Amino acid sequence: MQRRTFLQGLGLVVLGGGLLRPSDTGKPYTPYFRQLNTALQQQGDGIPCCIVDAEALQRNIQRIKASGVTGRPLRVVAKSLASPELLRTIMQSLPEQRLMVFHEPQLQQLVHYFPHSTLLLGKPMPVEAVARFYQQVPPAPTPQITWLIDTQERALQYQQLAEQLGISLLISLEIDVGLHRGGLQTPDQLEPLLQLLQPATAPLKLDGMMGYDAQVGKLPAWIESSSTSLHKAQKTYAAFQERLYTLAPHYRHLPLVMNGAGSPTFRLHGPDSPLNEVAAGSAFVKASDFDLASLTDLEPACWIASPVLKSWHGLQLPGPQALGRLWRFWDRNRSHTYFIYGGGWRARPESPQGLTLNHLYGISTNQCMYNASERTALKVDDYVFLRPTQSEQVLQEFNQLLAWYPSTRQLLRWSVLA
Repeated sequence: MQRRTFLQGLGLVVLGGGLLRPSDTGKPYTPYFRQLNTALQQQGDGIPCCIVDAEALQRNIQRIKASGVTGRPLRVVAKSLASPELLRTIMQSLPEQRLMVFHEPQLQQLVHYFPHSTLLLGKPMPVEAVARFYQQVPPAPTPQITWLIDTQERALQYQQLAEQLGISLLISLEIDVGLHRGGLQTPDQLEPLLQLLQPATAPLKLDGMMGYDAQVGKLPAWIESSSTSLHKAQKTYAAFQERLYTLAPHYRHLPLVMNGAGSPTFRLHGPDSPLNEVAAGSAFVKASDFDLASLTDLEPACWIASPVLKSWHGLQLPGPQALGRLWRFWDRNRSHTYFIYGGGWRARPESPQGLTLNHLYGISTNQCMYNASERTALKVDDYVFLRPTQSEQVLQEFNQLLAWYPSTRQLLRWSVLA
């Protein structure tokens, strides 16, 4: 009786262990990535690269245009699309030539590449960076750049610099609409700033306001719903506008730029929004952080590809060899080992399916270990494809982009901004 009970218990343990054992998630390339892998082996350089699917990009551009962006001009965010060719592809399809810039060296390049665009700074620059810019780029007769001001102290610094250079500077006022990352906190702070803009000959000229609402949708719904956050942000923005027009009524009749939003929120601003311009960047290539309800019609258009340098059956880890054997026996997705060229990017494996970073071995930016089942069927010199979680930093980690045209199986080289 005891023996039978023991065997029954052992059988339940084995059955339970089998049920808990991870299933085999490995699959070979999809046709899309098989074709791209072949193209890279034939046309690539054998090193990690960042790829933009130029045809998927065009489809995203057309879908964003078709959505109407609520009838407002769209300002393209350069930090998320840091390539002249990539930016030009997008801007050629838009009626307005508007860019948002976050990095002073990029500003110099964008003035050169897009001389007929307007450039709005997306964050306040130290006055030393502004002075350095004008040492490199002579002021244009018609100001092309709008600098962002977040405090009265910074406004005074910019005023002094403008007087020294004998030029006028366009400025936009950063206002806090709920993100709490700086900017004017209350509408009452407008009054001393507006005094710096008087008289009409003052070196600082107001071009508008900017309020970034990235907090919308970030809080758990039980704390605050997305609609509540958006309503509060818009109400705050409108309060700043009304205070501006009360203090200086003539601004009500001037074409001030009331900028706001970003890729997660630009489609949420309806007819009642105080914004007359929205910004977006990452939405065009849709990194995985932007898998949002408001962007479901857009498709991923950006990948990292890295060659497989080493491949072998089994899992060998430093230390007791039994650990690797036991782990591989338990999890079939650890039955094969791949080392890729580089690693450590803000990205997750996309194809072949079932690749898993080995965190116990550690993340390496030199040769990163991935494990998978035998069904992934990768060979040395094949490419592992990863989907970036963001584009604003990832694109600049490579010295060029490869523009992929699936219909012609062609790869073109695009440059990257510094």
